Amino acid sequence: MNFRRARTEEVEINLTPLIDVVFLLLIFFMVSTTFTKETRLAITLPEADGLVAEEQAKPVEVVVGAEGDYVVNGERLVKNDAQTLRAVLSNLTESSEYSLIITADANARHQAVVTLMDVAGQLGYVNLSITTREPIQE
Repeated sequence: MNFRRARTEEVEINLTPLIDVVFLLLIFFMVSTTFTKETRLAITLPEADGLVAEEQAKPVEVVVGAEGDYVVNGERLVKNDAQTLRAVLSNLTESSEYSLIITADANARHQAVVTLMDVAGQLGYVNLSITTREPIQE
């Protein structure tokens, strides 16, 4: 007897549905993903047109120059570091009840102002004021 051999079909995996699913997942993830943008703040410092507050006692006035140098009550400090500033402010008043007025140049480094505020806070000054300029009338 002559038996015919059954033809064996080659087994193939149909990849078309798999590719479709992968593309749908790709589109889903692309649409649902949020991207963070690095942003920079453009700020304009405020002007104040409020009235000047009444002063109780003579305040301590510290001027921060454009180069980060300090002038305390009209006297320039020899060194512009936190230790010298701390020594001058602690010797200036026995009580920290005095108010401290900070006048900083517009081009002064922010670190110089923060150092001054930090030293004043460590010494116990509770009334800190920052001076502003009046708006230009046009």
